Parts: sequence; structure tokens; C-alpha cells
Amino acid sequence: MLGAIVGDIVGSVYEWHNIKTKEFPFFREDCFFTDDTVMTCAVAEAIMNGGDRYDFVDAMKKYGRMYPDAGYGGRFGTWLFSDNREPYDSFGNGSAMRVAPCAWIMDCGFCARTGMWPSNGRAAARLSAEVTHNHPEGIKGAMATADAIFMNRFNFGGYSLDHGKPVNDNPAECKRLVKEYIEKEYGYDLSRTLDEIRPGYQFNETCQDTVPQAIIAFLESTDFEDAIRNAISLGGDSDTLAAITGSIAEAAYGVPAWIKDKAYSYLDEPLKEVLRRWRNYIVSLKTVTSKSTGGAK
Repeated sequence: MLGAIVGDIVGSVYEWHNIKTKEFPFFREDCFFTDDTVMTCAVAEAIMNGGDRYDFVDAMKKYGRMYPDAGYGGRFGTWLFSDNREPYDSFGNGSAMRVAPCAWIMDCGFCARTGMWPSNGRAAARLSAEVTHNHPEGIKGAMATADAIFMNRFNFGGYSLDHGKPVNDNPAECKRLVKEYIEKEYGYDLSRTLDEIRPGYQFNETCQDTVPQAIIAFLESTDFEDAIRNAISLGGDSDTLAAITGSIAEAAYGVPAWIKDKAYSYLDEPLKEVLRRWRNYIVSLKTVTSKSTGGAK
């Protein structure tokens, strides 16, 4: 989930001052974390607390109120600071920006052994969206993002279906599989290039006009940093676009150590503590999975 946070921080200074180039300082002194980071951490905490519907509601309201000036969208902000605990039919890109933790609890080994997608993370992804963004497009954006993350974890991680040959030594094939699946499953058009999108792309907070562009930014990337640069170069809702791209790119490339260290320097202690607990949680999850499957992870 750190990939989403990096994208948010790097893109924070360009949300209202779009740029249409990949040539920019990756971290500026005036970068900051926004609602994308806060809500990603909230989703992680909700999962660690059990992952039920109201675990998501409680965590979002808790962290949202801890960081009241993080830049929430109008309807989400109203929900956040109210007593309302029901969704409001949103199709904003907030459901996709915060979903990354859900894709990291999915067991790649289970998929490799059975040929079936793990249901737990996909259910969590849907639920994390539905608690606020229960419009079909809001759910779709979160699910497509989570699926892209999991597919990268699986393919770039050297897993294979039915004991076939892994494709992790062929990044182009890994990306082709993501593109083909997302287009077929969700109907997003991923055929346009960044150069075709960039000139006319403007600020947009909907899933349907953010998630496909974020995925394309990953598909055209060569490494993690390049993916973030691709996303920000499009303009639009830069921090959220880069957060979604970053969450997908992390699963393929990892996050370079220097980028991790720099990103942490922008976070305060409560958010760092969530990340520490999340790392321990994922390690414990892998340990339990390994023991229950005779060593398979």
C-alpha cells in the first residue's frame, strides 16, 4: 500500500497545478499527504480490525476526523463528519485510491494451487467501496484496481496457474495479461496511449475517468518511479491518479528504498504506526498461510 501513499505525496503539489510532462522533481519540499493516504491507512486498519462493514466505516471516520483538512471531496467530507453510517451512491475515484490494502491479503499461492481467485481480498475490496461508494462505477473502480494489484503480485511474483511456466521474466507479458483481463472483466478501454490521452485530459474525480488512465500509466511504465511520472504527466486529479497507479506499480516493481525513506519523512507518527502494524500483519498472514498449506505461500 506504500505505492499509493508515494503517488499521493508526489502528486499532491500538482493536483491544482497540473503539468503535462514527466520531467519534474519527484519529491518537492512542499509535497504533503492528502486524503488518499489517510483513507488508505484507514482501509488497512479496518482490515486489521476484522474487515467487517462497520470496521471500514469506523476506521474511515476515525482517521478522517484525525485529519480534517486532508482535502476530502464534498460529499465524502459531509458523510465523514456526520452521524450517517450509510453509503451515498458515489462513483468518485476515492473508492479506488484507498483499496490497495485489500489486494495484499489475497493469497497468491491459493490461486496458483487451485486456479481460483482468492475471495477474501476481493470481498474486502468491494466492501471497502460499498460503505460509501456504492454506485456500480464506484465499486467497479475499486475492484478493477484491486484485481490489477493482485495480478501483478501473482505474475511478477513468479506464480503460475496449473503449474505452468511463470511469466515474471517477461514484464510485457505480465502487463498484457492485466490489460486483457481488465478490459474483458470491467469494460475499460485501455487501448489509448498516454500521448493520446494527455493533451485533452482534465481534472476529473470519477472512477470511470481516472482508473483506466491510472492503469495505462502503469502499463506504459518501465519501473516504479516511471509509473508515477506517467500518471502525473497526464494532469487531472494528480494525487489520486498517481496513488492508484502507484498502488498497481508497487505490486509489479516494488518501491525503491530511497523512495520509501523519503515518503516516510512526509508522514506523521500515527500514520507511520499504521504502516508498521500493517507490515507485521502481512507477515503474520503469510506465516499462517504457510503453516496451513505445508509451506506454500
